[in-house]
Amino acid sequence: MQIFHASTNTIAKLSIFGGLFLVVGLLFLIVGIQRSSYVTQAGVAREQPIQFSHQHHVGGIGIDCRYCHTSVETAASAGIPPTKTCMNCHSQIWLSSPYLEPVRDSWKTNKPLQWNRVHDLPDFVYFNHSIHVAKGVGCSTCHGRVDRMPLMWQSASLQMEWCLECHRNPEKFIRPKSEVFTMEWPPNTTESAQTREEARVQNVPEQGMTQAPAKPDWDAKKGWHQDVDGKRLVEEYKILKPNVLTSCSTCHR
Repeated sequence: MQIFHASTNTIAKLSIFGGLFLVVGLLFLIVGIQRSSYVTQAGVAREQPIQFSHQHHVGGIGIDCRYCHTSVETAASAGIPPTKTCMNCHSQIWLSSPYLEPVRDSWKTNKPLQWNRVHDLPDFVYFNHSIHVAKGVGCSTCHGRVDRMPLMWQSASLQMEWCLECHRNPEKFIRPKSEVFTMEWPPNTTESAQTREEARVQNVPEQGMTQAPAKPDWDAKKGWHQDVDGKRLVEEYKILKPNVLTSCSTCHR
């Protein structure tokens, strides 16, 4: 005697396959959410006590990263500029701007400004700015084109897979040390690169720069070829092998 209708076999098969597709779909959904800006906060502009614009200060005026982030070449932290750094200029310009009242108040009361952190790594992750700068990793590689950010935001996910992409293939990301603080890299054209190199050789600041750029350590006339020049710099800068760079103890201490 047949208890179940013949169509039950079809329903059972559909249920099994449907359950599998549901599980796989949920896994993809979870991964997608974990990589979304909702979780990583990538691309989300952060409110600050002052409407500070990197686009204006870096892209417009041409202030070098190191003027404000003084310890980026020598310490793990890039450093947050003290109020005095702001007042070096703003004791002369924009003296009565209401936007700068928090700066003036900080200067008068000797209380530091409380900036909201944009790039916040977990406590179990160790990151050293100085070693990355010393090995030819540019600011814009990790922080994005800050010279185009009216408000600061995190341009990358900062997830482990993002870090490993560079640690596994450093030749795809490093650049000449003289270009670490250059926002536009690689240069759009050989002509623009040559113009920048000529400015360095003549020790004359380029338009929009506040100081003469460093002496070049690459030939702009030949252009930049990441696949070739990147591998050369890996050897020249004595960058460790990927098996060391991807070791857990490198970043988790």
